[in-house]
Amino acid sequence: MMKNILEVNGLTKKYDNFELKNVSFNLPRGMIMGFIGENGAGKTTTIKSILDIIKDYSGKVKIFNLDYRSHEAEIKEEIGVVLDDMFFPEILTAQDIDNVMRGIYKNWDSNLFNNYLKDFDLPRNKQIKTLSKGMHKKLEIATALAHHPKLLILDEPTSGLDPVARSEVIDIFQDFIQNDDCSILFSTHITTDLEQIADYITFINDGEIVLSKTKDELLDEYGIVKCHEEEFNKISKKDYVKYKKNKCEYEVLVENKREFKKKYKFEVIDKMTLDDLMVLMIKGEK
Repeated sequence: MMKNILEVNGLTKKYDNFELKNVSFNLPRGMIMGFIGENGAGKTTTIKSILDIIKDYSGKVKIFNLDYRSHEAEIKEEIGVVLDDMFFPEILTAQDIDNVMRGIYKNWDSNLFNNYLKDFDLPRNKQIKTLSKGMHKKLEIATALAHHPKLLILDEPTSGLDPVARSEVIDIFQDFIQNDDCSILFSTHITTDLEQIADYITFINDGEIVLSKTKDELLDEYGIVKCHEEEFNKISKKDYVKYKKNKCEYEVLVENKREFKKKYKFEVIDKMTLDDLMVLMIKGEK
């Protein structure tokens, strides 16, 4: 049985002022991977390279154990995509999209699409240009799901949604993943969404993968030590990942809080959030 639904190996892409540098990670079958990083870190470039929207890259992408470039038509039948800059022609309606997609996807399910329209309270016959940003995003999600894909590739799928709508969408993604054959690559700035549903976290910074681990490993084993300068100076560099000096204290990111606590006798080591991880990895020093 296929272990990984998506394999990215050595993805490299050079621009004048930016470069993807040997990006590699695997998304196992039946899992949700959160893809995080600050603006300009390379998330969208990576996703568009995976989908061959950006074409002149080096490296290999396999989806369903097939080379994407050699089997694009076959693979597209099995993936659903929501991009941050995705758009439908504004004069179309949801009914128009239903008609168009029925001719594109062999497995397009009009009944399922209509169910999503009802769930999201989306009109069938209003032009897209009359919809709010949040409604537009929900229409993209409904379209991505309605042909029964096995892999969802999502770039900021919950941006522009209010908390209630975001919760509805997250529930749909969780239902989707109940099928062990299905997986999601989920790029977002809203890391609290990932803390709810992600199985893996892959963090990209300045075009390089900084880490790719299970979410439980990150949130259970990593921690943040807050200490004064005198205490910080006693900590060996090999025992922390990054640190940030604030006005009154140091924040120190450690990879194994239990071992660190044993060695340095700190009474309190704070739990880490994904936001904490991003801030310290990006802004912190070594």
